[in-house]
Amino acid sequence: MRAAPPSASDLPVLLPFRVSRTRTRFALRPTQAWLLGAWLAGLVLVVPAFAQGPDAVLSPLQVVLRWAPLLLTGFAFNVAISLVAMLLGTGAGLGLGLALVSEGPVLRRIAWGVTQVFRNVPWLVLLFFVMFLVPFQVTVFGLRVPLPDWVKATVGFALPVMANVAEIVRGAVRSVPATQWEAAESLAFTRRQTLFRIILPQCLKRMLPPWMNVYALIAMATVQASIVGVTEMLTLTAQVHAAEGGRPELFAPLYGFALLCFFLYCYPIDRLTARLERRFETA
Repeated sequence: MRAAPPSASDLPVLLPFRVSRTRTRFALRPTQAWLLGAWLAGLVLVVPAFAQGPDAVLSPLQVVLRWAPLLLTGFAFNVAISLVAMLLGTGAGLGLGLALVSEGPVLRRIAWGVTQVFRNVPWLVLLFFVMFLVPFQVTVFGLRVPLPDWVKATVGFALPVMANVAEIVRGAVRSVPATQWEAAESLAFTRRQTLFRIILPQCLKRMLPPWMNVYALIAMATVQASIVGVTEMLTLTAQVHAAEGGRPELFAPLYGFALLCFFLYCYPIDRLTARLERRFETA
């Protein structure tokens, strides 16, 4: 049944409620949203700083934004140390891992001993070992080559990488079915040809996820270089904290910014590692 039309004597509150079908369209483009966010951030952060005067104490967020370029430079140095250490450790670990699966018993035992030493010693101990026992310069053909602290720290981080990569290579080679070796031998392949043409190509997908996991660990461990005097992100964070008067309320924001940088860098590596493990899963 249809409702009776309202009469002129009906009160407005007794009239049936009608929802308007008119829609208001309001949307911001990505560029407009970015400009609006930048304007609001400037209004919240920059304007109070000028309003307080030149001698006013900056808020913790303003301090972090003020020193963020310098801290990010230190973080880039951490990333550079981790990449170089991973490159050196991977090259040395590949050779050490192949020595672990060699047929020569003497070479295999020596490689096993080196691997166990550098794999089961704390990384900080290795770092101190390299920093204080390696000279600050070496002479090569009469030419003095300086060895700054960051170079020695990089070598110190490369040693545990070498040992862990060697174990990754050994485990990957052992995981290949023995029928692959037998089939290559039946085709008159030498052991060297079998290893480099048949076995190692199959090991790449087995080695990639744990190799990425080792890199994530070494990237997070580079902050230990601050203990031995290398100017990286953690060292710069402490210097910034001291430059701002050592205010207690700045401790959590400054070091939280360092934590956020490492998390945003290492977390995608962890997710990619898990994804590759599922993709390259072998029986």
